[in-house]
Amino acid sequence: MGPLPAALQARPVRAFVRGGWAVLALASAALWGCAAPASERGRGSPPAAVEPATASAFHTRQLPAADGLTLMALERPARAMPVRYRVIVVPGSGCAGMAPLADRYFAGLLHAEVLVLHKPWVDPDASTPADRCSAAFVQTDGLGAWRAHAIAALHADARTRVGESPLPQLLIGISEGAELLPALAPEVPQLAGLVLLSSSGLDPKEALALQAQRQGVTARLQVLERVQAGPLAGAAVREGRSLRYWRELWQWPLEQPLLAAPWPLLQVWGAQDALLPQAAYQRFRALARGRAAPYCARTLPGADHGLQRPGHDGVQQVWAWLEQWARAPGKGLCAGVVAPE
Repeated sequence: MGPLPAALQARPVRAFVRGGWAVLALASAALWGCAAPASERGRGSPPAAVEPATASAFHTRQLPAADGLTLMALERPARAMPVRYRVIVVPGSGCAGMAPLADRYFAGLLHAEVLVLHKPWVDPDASTPADRCSAAFVQTDGLGAWRAHAIAALHADARTRVGESPLPQLLIGISEGAELLPALAPEVPQLAGLVLLSSSGLDPKEALALQAQRQGVTARLQVLERVQAGPLAGAAVREGRSLRYWRELWQWPLEQPLLAAPWPLLQVWGAQDALLPQAAYQRFRALARGRAAPYCARTLPGADHGLQRPGHDGVQQVWAWLEQWARAPGKGLCAGVVAPE
């Protein structure tokens, strides 16, 4: 399978997007967007044509969320027998859904059942660019609320599976989605491991600072830091997000919870990621070598934030590693990927 169409590879979202400027879109780029920066679209070449839609193997599933809300998930059975495992996916940020590309994106998960969660305020079929999310989305979006909704949905999902033959499950976080994994992991029965795609593993504030330094806009980030620490109401919007969102992000822990987590951890990123600096990935990699649980990391040469490079779809490479693990899970999640760090 070739790489995803360029128009579906990456969209900067946790960004300073005023005036179309998106230099600080770091670890929370959704991997299915339509507004990738030129460097993430093959150095400004026109987007490839999107293939005609066909009948999807995914169906929409409604799950209860927190506070009486519901969220829409995408679910798909295994593409090949026997069924060996199940993956639960937490996508990146933004207000678009994964339905338009789910079949192609998850094609390589042959022997896996797939469940893809969406925020309650995201339509799985939507393709809204991240810098055009509605005012209602901006006011409701936040890591704490998303965590609560996802936990409620996982509890409901687990209840529906009582009595079924247990399958090992993997929890996969794409970009911003990885920031929820430590909180969600204890809620997943038969959890066999965590997978981070295009997430540094560092606390979001630290990763943001490294990206600002890389882009030469540290002063702009310092302005945002002062504003979020100030007296303005949480509903006030700065840099495309509510101050409520930024205040939560400034305090959000990821690094230490991932290091302390008792489950195997696989981390994969692109060597040409324009949305996260390699220094962020390498900093966490050095720390994770001391984890008590297994850790393995792979950098994909030439790949961008969406794990794409010309002629190669790195996402499918990750799925091939998971398929190899599922044939002999007793060898551990890192077998066949790289020797544990």
